[in-house]
Amino acid sequence: MAGPLAMAGAGALRVAVIGGGPGGLYAAALLKRLDPAREITVWERNAPDDTFGFGVVLSDETLGGIEHADPVVHRALQGEFVRWDAIDIVHRGRTLTSGGHGFAALGRRRLLEILHERCASLGVRLRFRTEAPPAAELASAYDLVIAADGVHSLTREAHAEVFAPTVTTHRCRYIWLAADFAFDAFRFEIAETEHGVMQLHGYPYADGRDAADGRDAAEARSTVIVEMREEVWQAAGFAELDEQQSTEQCAKIFADALGGRPLRSNASSWTAFRTVVNERWSHGNTVLIGDAAHTAHFSIGSGTKLAVEDALALAACIEERPDLPAALAAYESERRPVVESTQRAAAASLRWFEELATYTGQPPRQFAFGLLTRSRRVTHENLRLRDPGFTRAVEADFGCPAGTPPMFTPFTLGGLTLRNRVVVSPMDMYSAVDGVPDDFHLVHLGARALGGAGLVMTEMVCVSPEGRITPGCTGLYTREQGDGWRRVTDFVHARSPGTAIGVQLGHSGRKGSTRLMWEGMDEPLPADNWPLAAASPLPYRPGVSQVPHQLDRPQLGAIREQFTSAARRAQRSGFDLLELHCAHGYLLSGFLSPLTNRRTDAYGGSLERRLRFPLEVFDAVRADWPHDRPMTVRISATDWAPGGTTAEEAVEIARAFAAHGADAIDVSTGQVVPDERPEYGRSYQTPFADLIRNTLSVPVIAVGAISSWDDVNSLLLAGRADLCALARPHLHDPQWTLHAAAAQGYEGPAAPWPLPYRAGSRTPPAGRTDDPKPRLTLR
Repeated sequence: MAGPLAMAGAGALRVAVIGGGPGGLYAAALLKRLDPAREITVWERNAPDDTFGFGVVLSDETLGGIEHADPVVHRALQGEFVRWDAIDIVHRGRTLTSGGHGFAALGRRRLLEILHERCASLGVRLRFRTEAPPAAELASAYDLVIAADGVHSLTREAHAEVFAPTVTTHRCRYIWLAADFAFDAFRFEIAETEHGVMQLHGYPYADGRDAADGRDAAEARSTVIVEMREEVWQAAGFAELDEQQSTEQCAKIFADALGGRPLRSNASSWTAFRTVVNERWSHGNTVLIGDAAHTAHFSIGSGTKLAVEDALALAACIEERPDLPAALAAYESERRPVVESTQRAAAASLRWFEELATYTGQPPRQFAFGLLTRSRRVTHENLRLRDPGFTRAVEADFGCPAGTPPMFTPFTLGGLTLRNRVVVSPMDMYSAVDGVPDDFHLVHLGARALGGAGLVMTEMVCVSPEGRITPGCTGLYTREQGDGWRRVTDFVHARSPGTAIGVQLGHSGRKGSTRLMWEGMDEPLPADNWPLAAASPLPYRPGVSQVPHQLDRPQLGAIREQFTSAARRAQRSGFDLLELHCAHGYLLSGFLSPLTNRRTDAYGGSLERRLRFPLEVFDAVRADWPHDRPMTVRISATDWAPGGTTAEEAVEIARAFAAHGADAIDVSTGQVVPDERPEYGRSYQTPFADLIRNTLSVPVIAVGAISSWDDVNSLLLAGRADLCALARPHLHDPQWTLHAAAAQGYEGPAAPWPLPYRAGSRTPPAGRTDDPKPRLTLR
């Protein structure tokens, strides 16, 4: 009997495939083609001509992999595709078109027919209308079991203790339908109804032309997906409608897009998208592929693409590796980073559509640009190459002078105008003695100011000795500290005129009295600890961190006075902007989060009460801070932990600070509790800034893994942020902003090179350039 340790090269492999979708069929065809001696059986519970959904979109990258692995399938697909490169975005009666995108689609039924024919020609056994035996039973009879049984995978659920799946249900309802005509482009249409915002995603998958293999022409067809928030779906009465009634109602709502033509269903039902993530993809000789292993929202056209790419990678790894365990490990190692990247992009796209109602008031081209760049895979630079005319029009609406990238347009906060949109984010340096900034801080901040950023922020400057995070943190509670900061601001203003410098004031709360970061982050000092205070007596790391005492009213008043005293020193020190640190689990953040504020008095409980002390501090500081100098607030928009601050609460926190006079909200996330689970990735925190800005129409500073000038331009043009704060890129390159200007060919007033550095504005040549050029080609 075969078993899970069968060697790929020790005889013919016996393979069972559960599920006859594109991923399972293609995996079977590839494995059989690579070794005709393999015995491969596919179980599919539906009939061969049953299919759900209508059109399938594949990328050129996926097609390239298919062409290399199986030219027969590739040729068959090539004869079926409908290709187009334009996207139409229809909003409030106006159609905006962007070109250069490149799509290829065909009917899902035809795709399955091609794969059925290929499997049959190769000798794969196809068992239709047959439920597969349980995976555990198959695993004892076959060398390899491929579970391609979809988003509702019984295999995954049967072995959930091994695969460890997480399934997240999202906030929109959608339905797959079809129209009997071909759209001219990929079409997004927005309907603002009395019940709320609805959207249509439509694309052609058959255009009525004759088939390449001589078959009769297929009728013109388009896939139509209608989507809306759950509460809109309920309010519109779709919950009471049957399949036909829903189809007819969708056709009425989007009659303009359809030209008055009807829609067609195929066992179509309203559903909410579910994101599937598994900690492991294999169990013994059983492996998950496609939607059984992972899902990514349909708005980036990824389901079939990912399944086919899984099949390609699995077949390649089995061919290349000496045994099955090594092959399955290699398959997961190769595919997981790709899938996770796709899922991050899909999550960003999904969130954009979930929050669609917050964008409908944007100017038309900004709205269209935001839709096109929603997943962060299409960027400003990428779109400029695809469709320069469209991108120039978006830039002009934004206010970019000719030849000026978006990041080099000025922005005004209160009485301060920043020459560009780049902020050096606050970064703790842990290099002070007794809270006094010294030569290190002068060089550190001075170098970033010379590097061209519009605004340079200090690290969190502590308002008292007990408010420090570590003994190396700076402060503003003594005259000597104020004099040290004055030395820094004088240098910035004199040597980098036009650069603003801001101070971030904060108190460590329960996260204080710890070692320097490189000696043990969040580890208590081995000696000379100072007492900690917080909203509630909860240690940051139970059993490790010191237990803080809960602040009473007189102590709250004393801390409020420490903030105002530090603000007065900041004014005398010459800072242009002041930011109140209400994020990352420090004292004021500790009042805001329900995970760290368990008080039962007027400062705990509801969000309104949790906001009370941070707002008291803000009001006191704002009263002492010059009104012509802006004041911002940094918040943690989510705790990345169950029961913590929600995105909706973050909007209300931002609303409260804006109502009290904050000129901008600096939107960060997390670092509130040690067991957080952030969704790391490129620009991963920016959706929260986006939500706050477009819900409240208040200026926001976006932070969080923004690493390229292309990201900055994209976020600004889409209206997701007004300023972008970057930390690690400025540690890597103090002149990041100037180098970004040079890379984009910009030499204007928003990024002036210091005169002594001007010779460095061009990249020095590398290596020899005097080698003789070839003159003749000899044969």
